[in-house]
Amino acid sequence: MRRSRTWSRTDEFMEFAAGRAGHLHRSACLLTSGDTHLAEDLVQETLSRMYALWGRMSRIDNPAAYAQTVLVRTFLTQRRRYSASERPLAELPDGPALHDGNDPALRLALLQALRELPPKDRAVVVLRYWEDRSVEETAHALNVSSAAVRSRSSRALAKLRERLGGSLAELRTPA
Repeated sequence: MRRSRTWSRTDEFMEFAAGRAGHLHRSACLLTSGDTHLAEDLVQETLSRMYALWGRMSRIDNPAAYAQTVLVRTFLTQRRRYSASERPLAELPDGPALHDGNDPALRLALLQALRELPPKDRAVVVLRYWEDRSVEETAHALNVSSAAVRSRSSRALAKLRERLGGSLAELRTPA
């Protein structure tokens, strides 16, 4: 009897993971500025942490939102860990994978601009504008105050506008 309950939880988790993996990967790609390899690692780490907690998930109202929070916190933890030992290259050896061919130049410009933001600012932009979360939800996910989210959001958007400036208009117009 106990074994079937365990299998049931595992099956529930597998269904959850299959349903959320794509969304988590897209968010992770934005957080990592298009580094699909690191994004895959983040999703795998997030899902493994979620699996470890799955038996206690009845206390969590929204497992999907909780998974996004775990993803962002894992990203920020990894950025802190890597910042002491790794140095960014001017050019990445592998470019980001483009899954939908809408506008590759625009996508690359946006990913490059995101890459230049500090990790916490990038996390705020992804949560607020990609995930469409409120200021309070973003603050809770990042474990900061609402004022910090508003200030980081404002600063990050200003940096994105500055970096993209006229080039964004050039990229949108057909050649």
